[in-house]
Amino acid sequence: MKLDFADETFDAVTSNYVYHNISGDRQTYLLETLRVLKKGGTFALHDIFSKSKYGDMQAFVQKLKELGYEKVKLIDTTEQFMKKWEPVWMELSGSALLVGKK
Repeated sequence: MKLDFADETFDAVTSNYVYHNISGDRQTYLLETLRVLKKGGTFALHDIFSKSKYGDMQAFVQKLKELGYEKVKLIDTTEQFMKKWEPVWMELSGSALLVGKK
């Protein structure tokens, strides 16, 4: 929840289905992760970005853009990688990839 690294340490940050397992304000955890990303660095964070777990992710995407992040997108991965019934059956509804550049 508080990474032990200086600001702008890494060229890239990635995560795959981690944050939904941690209770608390997950948008704050995402911002902490992006804090350690170097200017010009890229990020790809894959998780279950459901409203119940994360709140309004479209507003979060907009917030990142306002903070100066570029090419920020929230890409629904359920439609691309799963059959229609799988997200519900596997409890992955809201699965998406948050990508962009600092």
